[in-house]
This record gives sequence, structure tokens and C-alpha cells, in this order.
Amino acid sequence: MSVTGLTSRDFTEQSEPFGLFGEWLKDAEGSETNDPNAVALATVDEHGLPNVRMVLLKGYDERGFVFFTNFESQKGNEILGQKKAAMCFHWKSLRRQVRLRGEVEVVSDAEADEYYATRPRGSRIGAWASKQSRPLEGRFALEKAVAEYTARFAIGDIPRPPHWSGFRLRPLTIEFWHDRPFRLHDRMEFRRETPEGDWNKVRMYP
Repeated sequence: MSVTGLTSRDFTEQSEPFGLFGEWLKDAEGSETNDPNAVALATVDEHGLPNVRMVLLKGYDERGFVFFTNFESQKGNEILGQKKAAMCFHWKSLRRQVRLRGEVEVVSDAEADEYYATRPRGSRIGAWASKQSRPLEGRFALEKAVAEYTARFAIGDIPRPPHWSGFRLRPLTIEFWHDRPFRLHDRMEFRRETPEGDWNKVRMYP
């Protein structure tokens, strides 16, 4: 597939979104300078006020899109409370965007353990030391916590903290957008009623 984007025929031929997403992500891995797997994650708090921040996609398949975080963080609390979220990938070098939204589930302990074991040792220490999203009285307090956990886990493996795991967003809609001249962009949305349902395609006005 050319990195210049999908033609109308290309859109029409797609019957499900995951293969198309994989092709676009592969293109991004060849063109984006930093973090082609970076994605804006939107959540909502208990008052209905939205929050958005960048996270890194760590895996995807037909079950959904996976990322990992501290469950005691702001986004962790909001997702656990609402069980819903949205994502937006934007690859500026390709003039492409993918938006998705749906229900969220916690990944299995086995999945979380497997990914956690691949993280650099310093990142695993950081997962213990950082009280993510909570007030920090100064940089020294964080550095002190890092030093304490470094000493605590000086020998042997570093276990995964009980408050650190992953989420899987199970999309109900996935929209592919590609820039076209004069803002006559290509937009194709895949929709389904449930995370187990069949996909329907809808071409959207730009």
C-alpha cells in the first residue's frame, strides 16, 4: 500500500478494520520520527469532565487495543469508574488519523506480567516509586523513592506492583481519515453494536 493514502476503492474493499489499522501502523513505523504507537487517550471523570493525554499502544488484535498504566492514576481511576474511553492516532507525516472509542476491560494478570517483564529495570522501579497523578512536594521526594525501591529490589527480579496493569479498549467504532486536497478528505467508519458484533462500514462526509 502506498503511503500516500487509500483510494476510494481501497476503502471499499476493506471488510474489517484491524488489518487496515495494521497496514497504517506499519507505514507510520517507517515514516514517524518518534513513537509511531503514540495515541491520545480520552477518558471522563465522575463529573462528566473529559481528560486527554498521550499514551503508548503496546499491542492490538481483534480483541482490542492495549496500553498499560498505574491504576491509581487519574486515567486509571476514570477508566475503572466509567469502563469507556476513546483514542486518536495522528500520523502527521502520512496525513492520516485513526479514531476509535468503546468499552474498556482490564487485561489478564498473565498479559500484564508478560509485558512488565519486558520493561527496562529502571521503568519497573519507577512503577513502584511514582504515585502517579498525585501531588509531588519536590523532585527530591521522587528521587528518594526511586533510591529506596532500587535498594529494596537490588537483587533478583522486580515484581509487578499490584496497582500496575493494562487496559484493553474494545472498540465499537473505528474511523480512518486521510487528508485529501481542498479538505475533501477520505473518511471511513467501521461500526458495531457490541464488542463481539459484526462490523458495518459507513463512508462519511469530510
